[in-house]
Amino acid sequence: MTERPPILEYDANSKALIEPSQVIRPNDAPEACVLCFFSEVVSSVCSSARVLSLNQWADGPRHLYEIDYQGTRLAVILPGVGGPLAAGLFEETIAFGCKKFVVCGGCGVLDAGIAVGEILVPESAVRDEGTSYYYLPASREVAVQPEALSAIFQVLDCHSLRYRRGKTWTTDAPYRETSNKVAARRQEGCLTVEMEAAALLAVAQFRRVRLGYFLYGGDDVSGTLGKWNDRNWKQQTSVRERLFWLAAEVCAAMRCGITSACKPSAARVAHCGD
Repeated sequence: MTERPPILEYDANSKALIEPSQVIRPNDAPEACVLCFFSEVVSSVCSSARVLSLNQWADGPRHLYEIDYQGTRLAVILPGVGGPLAAGLFEETIAFGCKKFVVCGGCGVLDAGIAVGEILVPESAVRDEGTSYYYLPASREVAVQPEALSAIFQVLDCHSLRYRRGKTWTTDAPYRETSNKVAARRQEGCLTVEMEAAALLAVAQFRRVRLGYFLYGGDDVSGTLGKWNDRNWKQQTSVRERLFWLAAEVCAAMRCGITSACKPSAARVAHCGD
C-alpha cells in the first residue's frame, strides 16, 4: 500500500506549539506594509528609517522598518527568498501589528513574449511548493483576495501602466524547472514562476489579513530558445524602484479603504515612471 505523503496531512488545528503572538509582542506598527524582495531598494528607501523590530534569524537580522509615505506611516521589510523564510517573516510582521500588505518582487516568465521589466499581477498561485500546505488544505491553487486585486488594478490604471494578469507557479526548486514542468504550467495558464506567492497567500488567508502582489518579468524560463535566458533581469533598477512605490500606493489605498485618487504628487509621478 502506498503511504500518504506527509505534505498532505493537513492539521486543521488553528493553534501551533509556537504561535507568533507568543514570541512577538504587538507594538505601535503601521497598518500597511510593503514586503519588498529587492534588497537594494529596501536599503535605499530605509537608509534613515525608524527600525520597528530587530528580529534575529540564524542567517542574520531581519529588520522591520517604518517610513513616511505621503504623510502616512508605512512599514517595509525584506522577506527573504523562498516560501519558508518569507512565510515566517510574514507571520512575525502580522504578529507585530501590520494587517494590509503588498508584495513586490521579480519572477521568471513562461512566455518569451513577456518583456523584461513588464508588470505582472498574479491573481492566483499554483501550489507546487510545501509551505502553503501547513496553512490550507490541499488544493491546486490559492487565490489573491478580490479587494487586494481591485486596489492594484485601480492604481495601475490610474497611472496608465500596462500590465498582465494571470496565474503564477510557485516552486521550491528553481533548479528543477524542467521542460515538462514548464509546458504543464503554461498549459494551465501560468505566466510566471517564483518561489513565495503560494506560501504568502496561504498565510494571508489563514491569518485573515489582506495581501496583494506585484511582479516584474525577469529571466526567461520558457525554453523557447532551448535554454534558460537570464536577460540581465536583476539589473532592472528603475523597474524595481517603480514597483516598490506602486506597492506603497496600493498599501495606502487599502489602508484607507478608498480607491486611488489619480492625482499623484510630482514625487509619486517620478517614482511611478509616468
